Amino acid sequence: MDREKAIKLAENVLSAWNTQDVEKVIEYYTENCTYQDPNTRGPVLGHEALRKYLTRLFQEWKMHWSLREFFVLADKDGGAFLWHARMTPATGGKTIEINGMDLAIVSGEKLYRNEVYFDRTPLFSNK
Repeated sequence: MDREKAIKLAENVLSAWNTQDVEKVIEYYTENCTYQDPNTRGPVLGHEALRKYLTRLFQEWKMHWSLREFFVLADKDGGAFLWHARMTPATGGKTIEINGMDLAIVSGEKLYRNEVYFDRTPLFSNK
């Protein structure tokens, strides 16, 4: 995957996440995907597990993601991208702004592996 296609995929994935539509997000992942973020307590494997996780996540938070930088991997399809997010508890409260990074490995035109890294500490300031 060339740089332009990889960046476009990252932008499309973040755009889908911004809709907070579970099915729209899942369209960007392979059936046998692996997803992990600091809140998952281990890998989320496959569409059904990802669907369950996203449903709960989107009920708890209103989120908006924006791409900051993208770095193509030299020996695999995919890349690492830096992002900025604004997150507000769905029940109301203070909006939190955080920065993080995703490692995204692609199979075909979809994410096969997506590991998300960020500091969770600010999420607890609203609780």
